[in-house]
Amino acid sequence: MPGTTAPPEIEIIVEDIGGNGGGTPPRRGDGGGDDGGRDRRPDESPSPKRYFTAIALGLVSILMFFMALASAFLLRRSGGSDWVPIHLPMVLWFNTLVLLGSSLTLELARTRLADANLAAFRKFWGVTTAFGALFLAGQLIAWRQLVAQGVYMASNPASSFFYVFTGAHGVHLLGGVGALVYVSFRKADAKGISLPTAAEITSYYWHFMDGLWVFLLALLYLGK
Repeated sequence: MPGTTAPPEIEIIVEDIGGNGGGTPPRRGDGGGDDGGRDRRPDESPSPKRYFTAIALGLVSILMFFMALASAFLLRRSGGSDWVPIHLPMVLWFNTLVLLGSSLTLELARTRLADANLAAFRKFWGVTTAFGALFLAGQLIAWRQLVAQGVYMASNPASSFFYVFTGAHGVHLLGGVGALVYVSFRKADAKGISLPTAAEITSYYWHFMDGLWVFLLALLYLGK
């Protein structure tokens, strides 16, 4: 309109408060991540600590389970008149020697792996796996011998605990045999958990099951 002037243009300046220049938010891993400022690459192996933590928790839970069974065994053994001791099959002592031998061959295998002798490692590791399978077969033979004698799980409290102890241990040891087989076929350069870490964690579990069996056998023998 005549006699009017246009208002001056108002320039709006948006200040980058964050100081990022282009206003781009900081990416995860540029110093603000939860992993110490560094994201793990897709091809990077996870930290071995998580595996050691997992096996520690697993062993503690198994130990608590068997300690609860052992406590029930001792209480039932001393608190009932219907306890009829069973004669432990002789094959159990042979099975024990086999399991102890498997711990020895497993450590020989780990020594060969530390020396980067993969052929010798796999040989001793295979022997350990075979010993584990032989132990499980021997436990089945012990069961068959008791059945042939007319001793069943429901025969009396002593036989019930025998079958529960040996059966529960056998199931857990079967898991250990599965882990041994897994390590046997694992390649040294495979992604994920490394071969030495897998062998070490498996050895912890196997030695634990070995010691647990010795404890259970002593408990069954002394509780006759």
